[in-house]
Amino acid sequence: MSGNSGSNQMWGGRFAAGPSAIMREINASIPFDKALWRQDIAASKAHVAMLGAAGIVSTGDAATISVGLDQVAAEYAAQGVPEDWDLEDIHMTTESRLADLIGPVAGRLHTARSRNDQVATDFRLWVRDAIDEADAGLQALQVALVTRAGEHAAAIMPGFTHLQTAQPVTLGHHLLAYYEMIRRDRSRLADARVRMNECPLGAAALAGTGFPIDRHATAAALGFDRPTANSLDSVSDRDFALDFLMAAAQISLHLSRLAEEFIIWASQPFGFVVLPDSLSTGSSIMPQKKNPDAAELVRGHSGRIVGALTALMITMKGLPLAYSKDMQDDKPPVFEAASLLALSVAAMTGMVAEARFRTDRMRAAAELGYATATDLADWLVRQADIPFRQAHHITGTAVRLAESRGIALDQLPLDELQAIDGRIDARVYAALSVEASVAARASHGGTAPAQVEHRVAEARRVLGLED
Repeated sequence: MSGNSGSNQMWGGRFAAGPSAIMREINASIPFDKALWRQDIAASKAHVAMLGAAGIVSTGDAATISVGLDQVAAEYAAQGVPEDWDLEDIHMTTESRLADLIGPVAGRLHTARSRNDQVATDFRLWVRDAIDEADAGLQALQVALVTRAGEHAAAIMPGFTHLQTAQPVTLGHHLLAYYEMIRRDRSRLADARVRMNECPLGAAALAGTGFPIDRHATAAALGFDRPTANSLDSVSDRDFALDFLMAAAQISLHLSRLAEEFIIWASQPFGFVVLPDSLSTGSSIMPQKKNPDAAELVRGHSGRIVGALTALMITMKGLPLAYSKDMQDDKPPVFEAASLLALSVAAMTGMVAEARFRTDRMRAAAELGYATATDLADWLVRQADIPFRQAHHITGTAVRLAESRGIALDQLPLDELQAIDGRIDARVYAALSVEASVAARASHGGTAPAQVEHRVAEARRVLGLED
């Protein structure tokens, strides 16, 4: 075996050219950071405008560069970003193409900046856009939840603990619980956006620059509140990406819970909901099946989004100041999480908006699940002055009797209730129906239809849906 053959085997497979081939591939980020091209063009235009205004480059050169950047952007929009791994990343790719178009003057663009502050700025801009898109999607989900909650403010269903029937609630109340979760999710996104809205551009490689730049001008031009305050932190900080991923992970957990509810409710033993055909699939061999695939994929995507958060946390945990090449791996998990989150939010919005709720099945399940047992116990305490533990025992006996007959508690004859305990009288029936049970829960935030309607009206005002 020749020396070259042995060397090739050592490097292996597609890396037959040796270490240089490995370095070329491991170093290139253009396959994924090309997604930043819009942000890269915007930041470069803001930077060169500032250079021209500050007299660091001539106004003529600044104008030429700006026009050239517009030409590059038009090409990217029409044809996509080319992948030349020798150019490594979106920044060098854009600068190279700019030089092709306008000549050596393109080299003045990189005055007073580094790829370190350039990528930090581009990535912040991208994450800021992702936050705004996620928030808009969540608002649409809230609108769907509130709309359906208003339709079903008085529709009775079993409320569960441990997935066992507990007390009757209304479907509207149940849906509004997810509205509240999403309200908190949107507040997390808003908080993250406020914290990250500082501009690193001008921090250069790590120490700032000796050119008389105006960082406040570039920050304002890009919609940031202010420039970042420490150049070392500016180029090495990825808290903004972690904040987004943390919020995305929490959102995905809520979406996964909602998806699981729909999966359970759509199963034949429950039959609480008929899922929209557009978000379901059939079985290849079982014609009776309608599978909740979209909901199951939302549930699955949650794990991948949480994994993206974990990946970036582990990448960042041991990095000394300032920039390290490890940080090139910051973008793939963020890009993946943002894409999966957008799909999941859209899927659950469609599911909530288009599902057909079987409120008849829900009400029957609440009755036969003996969800008003607590109401009977409470009645015995209030009206018959029976200690709660004793009332609990009496109620358990009544539930067993109703269960043996396959009827609801309020369908038990009075003489049979009185045979269990003589202190029960006809007034008890006013407390035993599921309607009476939910109507009684009229405390703030309770499930009473009047409370649900009040909360729906409040939510509609917040969402700008006033009639």
